[in-house]
Amino acid sequence: MTRKTTDQKLQLGELLIEQGALNQEQLHQALEYQRQASEPLLLGEVLQKLELCTREQIMAALAAGYGVPFARISPRIADPHVIDVFPREFLERHSVLPLFKVRNRLTLAVSEPANVFLLEEIGRLTGCEVQVVCATERDIKATLETHLPSANVFVIDDIFDEAESPELSVVDDETEDIGEIEDATESSPVIKLVNYLIYHAVREGASDVHIEPDESALRVRYRVDGVMYEKLRPPHKMGPAIASRVKIMAGLDIAERRLPQDGGIHVLMEGRPIDLRVSTMPSQFGEKIVVRVIDNRNVLVNLEKLGFNYEMLERWKKCIASPNGMILVTGPTGSGKSTTLYSVLRELNSDQVNIVTVEDPIEFNLSWVNQFQVNEKIGFTFAGALRSILRQDPDIVMVGEIRDADTARVAVQAALTGHLVFSTLHTNDAAGAVARLLNIGVEPYLVSASIVASLSQRLVRKICTRCKQPYEPPKNIRRAIEREAGEVETFYRGAGCKHCRKTGYSGRIGIFEMLVPDEALRERITAAPNVVELRSAAMEAGMTTLRADGMAKIKAGLTTIEEVFRATAA
Repeated sequence: MTRKTTDQKLQLGELLIEQGALNQEQLHQALEYQRQASEPLLLGEVLQKLELCTREQIMAALAAGYGVPFARISPRIADPHVIDVFPREFLERHSVLPLFKVRNRLTLAVSEPANVFLLEEIGRLTGCEVQVVCATERDIKATLETHLPSANVFVIDDIFDEAESPELSVVDDETEDIGEIEDATESSPVIKLVNYLIYHAVREGASDVHIEPDESALRVRYRVDGVMYEKLRPPHKMGPAIASRVKIMAGLDIAERRLPQDGGIHVLMEGRPIDLRVSTMPSQFGEKIVVRVIDNRNVLVNLEKLGFNYEMLERWKKCIASPNGMILVTGPTGSGKSTTLYSVLRELNSDQVNIVTVEDPIEFNLSWVNQFQVNEKIGFTFAGALRSILRQDPDIVMVGEIRDADTARVAVQAALTGHLVFSTLHTNDAAGAVARLLNIGVEPYLVSASIVASLSQRLVRKICTRCKQPYEPPKNIRRAIEREAGEVETFYRGAGCKHCRKTGYSGRIGIFEMLVPDEALRERITAAPNVVELRSAAMEAGMTTLRADGMAKIKAGLTTIEEVFRATAA
């Protein structure tokens, strides 16, 4: 061992001792282990192997030794446009990451601050003054993975060029080698394609990504504004590797392809968190993958942006301000019920109230709201969770869904004992929610006493503002709409443009029907009427129907006749 090598080892050790990350006895222990090792090891590797120091502590010491700052970097502080200055292969090979650029000064994260030749090369290539910060290789790699979709090296055509044409394939019934599939998931094209799909799903506002294998083809479809459309068709033979890559990201078992699996992925995109819920299902020709995209920009919206008209919004705000009682939100899957309830909880959340939710699953994490996940396998059901929650001194309780009589009775009792209870039901209209409670066995007088409001909703697509144009509908359609909404001066629709993918629609808005029982209607509920009688009584009391609210939005130029008829066909 040369004197120079010994001095370098002691220098790192002394730096760690100065920073309080190591003591003299531990340093001697590490040096002795290094001397007796069967293979040459760096001092930093020995310290990590013996768990005497973390990688971050070692990097911080090295940075201090070279006179550069040490930083814990993350995707939030890296500018994706600056990352694009270099090819991705260059960044990965040298473990460097451009963070941001101010005028002619480029701030660069490196894992090897001693490589002055690399820094000189980067300065020459960019023509910038290079300012260095030291970071761990792990942080650099993680940040690169997050910003991969915005990197300029990804061209989707490259993936197709690397694969054979799917037009002709050999049928092979032999079982695939799981090891080979796992290796394939780490290949650059598969990683790029999966990141591409996630990135563009968020950018295009998709709520779901469907990866669907067929006998000789593989297609990817997005659900945007409630409607499915085909995004692309990757090579068929990439299907198993794509499925395995998504399962690895979601923490699922890639070896299990016979049973359905569920998992989640948390990613950062452009500095904001995105939650992805993954569901796999074995099909005849492979595993179908569905990825639900939960973007907090779409989940957490103000009540004013949901689509209520002014009068209905004021009534809704008055209802949710009630000190106790039950408020129900109804509609089919995908009608925006969770978004409405989260918007309500966000409106009501304050330091003065204790809000507790029980959900299956938890759609989105709300700050300072106590949220609990149902687990049927261990007996933690909605009803059981709700009973326990009521011993947690709640003011406001949100039950994800009322599915059975037991849950309904506990929720009603909670509403009658001083709690404000929110929940959802799968019914076609507002009156149907009241009828459902009666049908599953809740006593009519309890329903009558506890119900504050029942809100039914649907989502309709909005006319694209970039290609919106007036048109004249058929006379019978005009007459039908004007009977509900009054005289309409101009009807609008979207012509179709690049922004809306030639559909004429961009974004969605809610149409609503709200039942707020008065004393007369409460008496009718006590008599256990059927849903037709309830609906008739509510309309007599002045309830605006879903279709009438949709007609008003047609008159306002927000949506089209076709959308309202589609959403209210039932």
